[in-house]
Amino acid sequence: MTSIMIQGTTSSAGKSTICTGLCRIFKKDGFKVYPFKSQNMSSKFYTTEDGGKISTAQALQAMAAGVEPHHNMNPILLMPKTETGSMVVLNGREKEHMEAVEYFKFKADLKPMIKEIYEKIESQNDIVVIEGAGSPAEINLKENDIVNMGMAQMADAPVLLVADIDRGGVFASLYGTVMLLEKHERKRIKGLIINKFRGDKSLLDSGIKMIEDLLDIPVIGTVPFISIDLANEDSLDDVGKGLNYENQNGEKIEQEIDKLAETLKGSLDIQYLYKIMGLEDTKAPSVHWKKGDKNHSS
Repeated sequence: MTSIMIQGTTSSAGKSTICTGLCRIFKKDGFKVYPFKSQNMSSKFYTTEDGGKISTAQALQAMAAGVEPHHNMNPILLMPKTETGSMVVLNGREKEHMEAVEYFKFKADLKPMIKEIYEKIESQNDIVVIEGAGSPAEINLKENDIVNMGMAQMADAPVLLVADIDRGGVFASLYGTVMLLEKHERKRIKGLIINKFRGDKSLLDSGIKMIEDLLDIPVIGTVPFISIDLANEDSLDDVGKGLNYENQNGEKIEQEIDKLAETLKGSLDIQYLYKIMGLEDTKAPSVHWKKGDKNHSS
């Protein structure tokens, strides 16, 4: 029916985490939700019931959405094998090893496959939560993009841009990312998220107003730095975590996902998200949810 896309100013900005939390929020609000990332690069993978390989991030998001992990959630997985090459996994199955330059040329041929899969899952679900990769402003890689603004265009999805304030330079990264985009790409960005904030939020107010004035894009939330004990595939992450939730306790995972969702629900303007997705007037089979509620709607 509709979609929303989360992109980041950098790797490890918090895209996967935000997507996981949103999947749980939308699910608890009564929507049928499906996670999607057209292309992911990770040496870690999750094995689906039919033996397919997908990224651990989309598998975790599937759990948050209350659906079974499937290769349609991550049709392309790049598993690095050397400094310059990766095993290319298509639709859950290993295809062949490709050098980076070879894959860069090959990926343009994958657009029809990605579009077909996306259109299928969108037709079967209320909300598709799409995750980008790296940064949309990697101008050397934008040609034939299939995972950031190229994917947003295929899905005609509104985009939220996430930046990690814990690493510093948050306003510069937001401004630089947006300004390196083409004008039609900038128009897709409907909101900014400041992630991993520590301290008194009032100290950010002047900076938030200035960045909103400079970019004419609203900051829809500031997410505090919280410790979430969930699987993480990102090598840049600072916190040591398990890398495959198959080895974690199911109840513990549910608790951590709920903790994440509760934090995002209290930090982001969720009604604004529904508005930009065109769902503000939709009568979903909504259920009221509160902290500690385990009776999730399906």
